Amino acid sequence: MGILHDDVVIIKEAEKEGNPTIITVNCPDKTGLGCDLCRIILFFGLSIVRGDVSTDGIWCYVVFWVVGKSTTRWGLLKKRLVEACPSCSSASWISYYRAELQPPGPPDVFLLKLSCLDRRGLLHDVTAVLCELELIIKKVKVSTTPDGSVMDLFFITDTRELLHTNKRKEDTYYHLKAVMGNSLISCEIEMVGPEITACSAESSFLPTTITENILPLKIPDELPSSLTSTSVSVIMDNSLSPGHTLVQILCQDHKGLLYDIMRTLKDYNIQISYGRFSIKHGRTGEIDLFIVQTDGKKIVDLSKQKALSARLEMELVRPLRVAIASRGPDTELLVANPVELSGKGRPLVFHDITLALKMLNTCIFSAEIRRHMIGDKEFEVYRVLLDEGEGLAVPRSKIEEQVWKMLMGWEQ
Repeated sequence: MGILHDDVVIIKEAEKEGNPTIITVNCPDKTGLGCDLCRIILFFGLSIVRGDVSTDGIWCYVVFWVVGKSTTRWGLLKKRLVEACPSCSSASWISYYRAELQPPGPPDVFLLKLSCLDRRGLLHDVTAVLCELELIIKKVKVSTTPDGSVMDLFFITDTRELLHTNKRKEDTYYHLKAVMGNSLISCEIEMVGPEITACSAESSFLPTTITENILPLKIPDELPSSLTSTSVSVIMDNSLSPGHTLVQILCQDHKGLLYDIMRTLKDYNIQISYGRFSIKHGRTGEIDLFIVQTDGKKIVDLSKQKALSARLEMELVRPLRVAIASRGPDTELLVANPVELSGKGRPLVFHDITLALKMLNTCIFSAEIRRHMIGDKEFEVYRVLLDEGEGLAVPRSKIEEQVWKMLMGWEQ
């Protein structure tokens, strides 16, 4: 016997403004499910202020208290959360595990070509529309021509898997036209073959100075306090439970905090048997997690404890890397977003970058998104060449700090 489809995810919307909405998930368990749920919630622009997780390794029960936008499409969020859950009926257990053994192929990639007249904040407005339509930006190439027009190339995938239809293409054009108005010159959407996708995936050269100094995989001894989270504490204890390792985390809250913890544990194939998460005094995150390895045993190897603890600390001190560098005579903003072993990464990064620059009245001359291996870890690297015009009006340090604060949810 399984549970009813509508009972897999239950969303109880807040009765009063300012109160959290409660999301309950009740379904079969799988390693990394918490990470997948947190990523979806983050994509919808919501913040988790409290959470409880309980599982016996077969079935799990998760409750999130979330706050965020009043315009949240709760019905669509529920649909996406249900899709992330393993099959919930006994009749479909076999088909589910077959699907796990034979994972679905990669989604179709489409090329969105936009030609338009340039204006301040245009790239963010386009990015916001694509996010609203659940069109995922995989790569982008933006360039400004001498006559003041812009050619934007977005390699995108469609969460709804409908972009091959004329109706979905027309709907996308309608939404873009509504935002861009008369500045839109042309808009084309076409599916691209594997040869074009493979060509676009080739990494451009990333200078050694960037990989070694700007995007370090270890926490440097000295970092500007404005570009890091503060007071991160990770403690592991095997004395409180006969069968689990207790991980206690105390740190400054930031956008996607629980996601950053969950993705790190997922990459290490760590299973959470019980966990509790809360935000105290509005800024401090307190997390208690009882975890086991894939063999169902606690972590007794001190070297493994140390490695996991160090990785969690690093990902919470700097969940993303932000830097300003010189690119010849020009100024370039670089943001590195860690990619999960599953190939997925934090959502809305490009959205937040372009929003921060728009709020600073800083124009973008060109931009690109590509993936790079730095050490043994893959990053999605955003390179934004700033349009300095007669000179960069905003100091470099200000740009760096404001982009970081936007990504961390500290912009207010």
